[in-house]
Amino acid sequence: MELLAPAGSPEALHAAVSAGADAVYLGFGQFNARRGARNFTSVEFAEAVSYCHLRGVKVYLTLNTLCSDRELPQAADCAVEASRLGADAVLVQDMGIVRTLRQVAPDLPVHASTQMTIHNLDGVKAAADLGMRRVVLGRELSKQDIAYICERSPIETEVFVHGALCMCWSGQCYMSSVIGGRSGNRGMCAQPCRLPYGWGDDLVENYPLSLKDLSLAGHLKELEEMGVACAKIEGRMKRPEYVYIVTRTYASALRDGREPSPAELRRLEQAFSRQGFTDGYFTGQKGPKMFGVREETPEPRELFAEVRAAYERSEGPRVPVKFYAMVRAGQPVQVGVEDPEGRQAAVSGDPPEVARSRPVTRQVVEDQLAKTGGTPYRAERIVALVEDGLSVPLSAVNALRRRALEELSRQRTALPERRHGQYNMGARYENFRGEPAVQASLRHAEQITFELLRRKPDLILLPAEEIAAHTDEIRAVMDREVPVAVALPRICLDREMDELRRQLEQCRKAGVTDAFVGNLGFAAPAREMGFALRGDFGLQVFNSQAIKEYKRMGFQTLTASFELKLAQIRDLAKAIPVELIAYGRLPLMITENCAIRNQSGKCVCANVNLLTDRRGKRFPVERTFGCRNELLNANKLFLADKEADYRRAGVSAIRLLFTTENGVECAQVLDRYRGRGGYTPNNFTRGLYYRDVE
Repeated sequence: MELLAPAGSPEALHAAVSAGADAVYLGFGQFNARRGARNFTSVEFAEAVSYCHLRGVKVYLTLNTLCSDRELPQAADCAVEASRLGADAVLVQDMGIVRTLRQVAPDLPVHASTQMTIHNLDGVKAAADLGMRRVVLGRELSKQDIAYICERSPIETEVFVHGALCMCWSGQCYMSSVIGGRSGNRGMCAQPCRLPYGWGDDLVENYPLSLKDLSLAGHLKELEEMGVACAKIEGRMKRPEYVYIVTRTYASALRDGREPSPAELRRLEQAFSRQGFTDGYFTGQKGPKMFGVREETPEPRELFAEVRAAYERSEGPRVPVKFYAMVRAGQPVQVGVEDPEGRQAAVSGDPPEVARSRPVTRQVVEDQLAKTGGTPYRAERIVALVEDGLSVPLSAVNALRRRALEELSRQRTALPERRHGQYNMGARYENFRGEPAVQASLRHAEQITFELLRRKPDLILLPAEEIAAHTDEIRAVMDREVPVAVALPRICLDREMDELRRQLEQCRKAGVTDAFVGNLGFAAPAREMGFALRGDFGLQVFNSQAIKEYKRMGFQTLTASFELKLAQIRDLAKAIPVELIAYGRLPLMITENCAIRNQSGKCVCANVNLLTDRRGKRFPVERTFGCRNELLNANKLFLADKEADYRRAGVSAIRLLFTTENGVECAQVLDRYRGRGGYTPNNFTRGLYYRDVE
């Protein structure tokens, strides 16, 4: 099992390699999910690849953020440069970048970042169909979930084993961007989950969204037995000393075939923790014990000084090599060396002379070849054939050893031969100029009232479980010539798929033909069940290339990311119709850990549950598929008085996102967006449609 360590800076990279990492991941340029890290310049990246490859360590580039159309050419240049410099793979989130890489760097291996929210076998298969070689699974999966995927996966799986945990499923968090304009999907998360919150009118401050750091120390053998290809350490924002301690702990345990010792675990806590660690998702023990905060404790100066000295004086791991030498009368002296991957380098020198006093011996030659100090190599085996009665200067043997290792180093750091192309934006398309359809996205079937149906929304969206539980009512709705589509959950684990398929079968029996898909893993199942694919906001459609790629995958419509400005949506090349969320409480988080149960000790989803921040803003917490939580924005998005603006954006439909509204409110809102009535929410926001998001 490969051990993958973070490298947020050249210093951290040196620490990771010295500590025994098999691979490192790092950012260079602005398109990575840790833009606040030190990251690497082009020169530093080239040096990092050479340094790592010489020592048998792989280098993965993080290109795992959403990119706008204007940014894609720069992201393409970054990927091409990294590929030319020898990066071993690139981690991505954005489907537009996936398509771009196919165009500009088709030979560069691609890994699906955890930001793609891949969490079930169908998602892994979809990544494989896209040409990806590895997928980073969601941190929320249990050991049973991981084992199920590993046993059936057509590509490699990577699992986080240590580091920070987000409360929200990675790639689905909008809290930082909607509230503060800093997008976690663009590498600038402000970590609002680490702030204190209360419930309802209770102003007692606690931390219901702040999870302890993950640690799977104690489960390494299980992961290896499952077939996990890579164990990943989080921490590109962490200091080099932290990187060294954590990497060393896991590397030593993996090398020795054991779990970390109690002493090593104490060092991990000293390096960084939030009131300890958690393995709750892995073991299936979710709940309040998984939560903690960073306490103000003195820096472990002695520990950090100790490890700093260790990696600063270290030359990194030494590659085991085999030496071969031949000393024969009348023939050039020959020295060869071979590395573990089978690369060979051979050099030759002058023929030996007849010895006048002390002839050279096999032992003497082997002793000289073993002197690899100051190089990244160590002699694992030496085979020398030395005829009797010959003389060779020791300096000549040393010179041959140096030349052989230099040639081997040249081979180990040789740049790969890869194809590269120019970025091409491709075809442009005329924007839709008609009147956008008005869709009503409902959370509950009870929101369907006579008043709503009388206003004939162009489409009603309902969750699969709601349609399945109210099939007669849904048929009646469609009999009134109001079409209904099913909204698939953004998260559905393999163990929940049978239930979802049962619900979707009920949807088909009710006459529903369109499915809104918000995760890569549900496209194939929905298509196989006969649904027309329509992309929901969870797909993170941020640029024109993503639209074209989803079109290639069979999607008929897409929903633009609500982290885009209206001007950016206007400029998208809409290869298929693009829709816009124009009203409602935007979803800020979807969580695997139930904040409601954690707070109350029981399931009270049917009640009104409001999370309150320090400024008194109240965020509804609602149940969603699988008894997960969806945290909604305190203020409602409202654009009814901005019709000219969203029509200029060229969208074919606007969606009214009804969550906490009752049937009367739904009808009033629909009226307002049809140009009637005077409904305006008490507290509303324009979302991110008019402001830049970092």
